[in-house]
Amino acid sequence: KDIQKRIKSYIKNVEADIIIFSDFRHGIFNSSSIPDLVKAIPKKIIKVADSQVASRWGNILDFKNFDLILPNEKEARFSLADQDSAVRQLGTKVFNQSKAKFLILKLGERGTITFRKSALHPRDFFPLESLVKKFTDGIGAGDALLAVATLGLIVSKNIVISSILGSVAASIACENRGNKSIDTKDLIYKIKDIFNSKN
Repeated sequence: KDIQKRIKSYIKNVEADIIIFSDFRHGIFNSSSIPDLVKAIPKKIIKVADSQVASRWGNILDFKNFDLILPNEKEARFSLADQDSAVRQLGTKVFNQSKAKFLILKLGERGTITFRKSALHPRDFFPLESLVKKFTDGIGAGDALLAVATLGLIVSKNIVISSILGSVAASIACENRGNKSIDTKDLIYKIKDIFNSKN
């Protein structure tokens, strides 16, 4: 309780454009702490959430009314207890139930689908194939996508641009062994490489 109170106080007073809640289920986030911590976020700050389902069970639907959420397919299926829906239908359900402004559904080697607006019309979906040329190691790909897509959203205010930049960053992570940091030069080099290979 004391730690939660300190975190809440920090969130209330932080000067930032964005707050990311990255839930690895190690004790900070739970059903009672999440609403309390979310209430502390100042209105002008963009809210982003990511929740892991691997060694422990997090649920992305615990993070309601966020600006951006980024579940992978397994995390989306877990949140709805849905093993059967096609990925677009699955993403639409999570998008609507979470009441998120934007959702990037991570599909591994199949790329991503970005959901926006009502998720009822074809223009509300933005599928993007994987940009990985030679897969080496997937460690850090989700984190790279989250970080760069979030920064892209602050600057561009455009979720399509943001999801493309995030996918570029994820592809760089997948083409390198280990959890390598990605800088602007890496992104520019990869974007030029993608552009040249398409022409």
